Amino acid sequence: MAVKVYKPTTPGRRKSSVQDFSDVTKTRPEKNLTAVLNKKSGRNNTGRITVRHRGGGAKRLYRVVDFKRQDYDVVYEVVAIEYDPNRNSRIALVVSPDNTRSYILAAEGMKVGDKVVSSLNKIEAVTGNRMPLKHIPVGLFVYNVELTPLRGGQIIKGAGTGVQLQISDNGMAQFKLPSGEVRLISEDCSATIGKVSNPDYKLVRWGKAGRMRHKGWKPTVKGKNMNPVDHPHGGGEGHSPIGLKTGPKTPWGKKALGVKTRERGKWSDKFIVSRRKK
Repeated sequence: MAVKVYKPTTPGRRKSSVQDFSDVTKTRPEKNLTAVLNKKSGRNNTGRITVRHRGGGAKRLYRVVDFKRQDYDVVYEVVAIEYDPNRNSRIALVVSPDNTRSYILAAEGMKVGDKVVSSLNKIEAVTGNRMPLKHIPVGLFVYNVELTPLRGGQIIKGAGTGVQLQISDNGMAQFKLPSGEVRLISEDCSATIGKVSNPDYKLVRWGKAGRMRHKGWKPTVKGKNMNPVDHPHGGGEGHSPIGLKTGPKTPWGKKALGVKTRERGKWSDKFIVSRRKK
């Protein structure tokens, strides 16, 4: 995929860019692989806002993507590459010999006609195939990685992402994640060979506030622009500095910088070799 840049015909169009959808081969989703996606606008079951700056946006249908791929040793054929409004990567429509259809995360370079297999045994390590980490050669890039065997892919699912298998020993595989964190994952967990599709997504410039509203994002302002009643940084004459001895704070009065937010004694601490870089 590439990024398309238009001429600056309007202020909102100036310096903005859009995705080039030349890699998409099918525009309408499979009806039996979609579900209704109701808007929450950042509110919980009591109606209170728990995630700020969400609301509105274009109506979407949810595409049911198979992150587990537990139909083992069945050869699926890629019949279409589709756009998914709920994620930044592409999805691939695959079909089995008995005409079972499903969506999977498309790998970079995947095209119509490719064959993909998921297995618990050692199979050919080609892009799109899925197998346990103990069967994947060291040095290959993988994505859609499980953290618990048979639970389905939980990490490395964003556009253009992929992690390189560094070491595989004593039942554990070591990865350096895109965040910089180095962690161990059980060799019985499965992963897909390759990198996630649509790597140029990060180059898109949205250009104007309206395009973010279409995505469901409402405006965000700095705390220093607010009133004292709304934020610890608020108030003052004009555009004032923060002016706090203890440093920046969150809207709820807690320290915003230099504070570790990870839960103490979390079960997965023992699998983290090196923390992510701040």
